[in-house]
Amino acid sequence: MSGQKAVTPSAEGLAASVRAAKPKGLPPVHLWNPPFCGDLDIRIARDGTWFYLGTPFGRRELVKLFASILKREGDKYFLVTPVEKVGITVDDAPFVAVDFDVSGTGRDQVLTFHTNVGDSAAAGTDLPIRVKRDPKTLEPSPYVLVRSNLEALIDRKSFYRLVDLGTHHEGWFGVWSQGAFFAIIPSEELADS
Repeated sequence: MSGQKAVTPSAEGLAASVRAAKPKGLPPVHLWNPPFCGDLDIRIARDGTWFYLGTPFGRRELVKLFASILKREGDKYFLVTPVEKVGITVDDAPFVAVDFDVSGTGRDQVLTFHTNVGDSAAAGTDLPIRVKRDPKTLEPSPYVLVRSNLEALIDRKSFYRLVDLGTHHEGWFGVWSQGAFFAIIPSEELADS
């Protein structure tokens, strides 16, 4: 035995660690590779609601704090500090894009998405939009990459607004942002509906 005390991770302990560090902007979680300390009973639902021990978080500030230390490795999600890493459950995407702004037109158009945790991301080649379709129902689930391998599910009202901005390009119906075209559906399928 190493003589060190085993530490059981807790949401309160993580929050205290992050607050003590007082990061300005987003912490550099991509640089942090602390040892894995176990899983916490934290879950992010598809609608962006965060739960701890089955109860929704009551304070938006705490959700924003934890969202700032969220890291994805492969298909797993973790909350990380410089000294600990704990696993959490994410039902779909960790964030929800609840709105977006449009500037410019055509290929020069810029779509800047805003998430439920206060992030803003201008879609482009580095932060692409993708649409996954359910193989049975063909219902679309649109996403935008927000930061460091973390996506936001684009909410329904925002997706409808995106479709209103759509255009056809090389056999696809989709949208432009920062000179990149993001396909939503094959043009021929849209013409059939």
